[in-house]
Amino acid sequence: MTEDGAVDEDLLTIGAFAARARLSPKALRLYDRLGLLTPAYVDETSGYRYYRHSQVERARLVFLLRQLDMPLARIAEVVAEADGVRAADLVAAYWADVEERLAGQRTLAHYLRGRLSGRSSELYAKFEVHTVDVPEQWLITEKRHTVEDELPTWIPASLGRLESAAEKCGGMTGAPFVVYHSEVADVSDGPVESCIPIADPEAARAWATEHARAWGATARLEPARRLAYTRITKAQVAAPQIHAAFEAVEAWMEGEGLDYAGPCREIYFADWDKAGPEDEVCDVAFPI
Repeated sequence: MTEDGAVDEDLLTIGAFAARARLSPKALRLYDRLGLLTPAYVDETSGYRYYRHSQVERARLVFLLRQLDMPLARIAEVVAEADGVRAADLVAAYWADVEERLAGQRTLAHYLRGRLSGRSSELYAKFEVHTVDVPEQWLITEKRHTVEDELPTWIPASLGRLESAAEKCGGMTGAPFVVYHSEVADVSDGPVESCIPIADPEAARAWATEHARAWGATARLEPARRLAYTRITKAQVAAPQIHAAFEAVEAWMEGEGLDYAGPCREIYFADWDKAGPEDEVCDVAFPI
């Protein structure tokens, strides 16, 4: 507004601004309500909204970002970023997340088509199943109730804590593994137990006593077991490939007339951070 109460010539009515930005007045009202693009001036008497010419680029940017189905909170981060390179990096990071999600959904759709069309055997054929005898071993563990979406965060964090603790318990004597004591999904929370074999049971019991409350830590003797397992790559650890691997082992067990002798597990024998997508990193296994 000017001093005499007239509308500044630099201001555009919502209709004129919408035409300049190639957006509808309805979209501009929505952006205002969401806090993404507020008018430069709102007449207190009429309620009319006015925008500046300089806001056109921001309006178009918000529109384009919404075409990517970007969440409003992330749009706000991009449009608020003064550094163009940083804003571009935010868009790139968002799109990388989208592509990762789409890749997982594409794989899931392929997997479901195979299952629903009765071609499960074709899905399982790529998994070669073996057996191995594992001797009795002392473990330090963490157990937690958790849903599937939390596993990619909790598993590496818990195994990291256990690997550090193993240094105080005579060192590691075998590969870390994760035991699923019950189903883990969106509506089922396990529990799940991270385990590391160690050399010194007395030190392990002392460590577990100290951290039982904070981490659900225990020290226990794992009995000798025979495992049926299949080996998978880093890429296959993601759902739903890993589900197909577990089902392949179960199908093999059924074909061999074998029964379950304990909960299923994932055994991580390789350096996860250094492994590439096609490197073998994990055995999915059932005690038999």
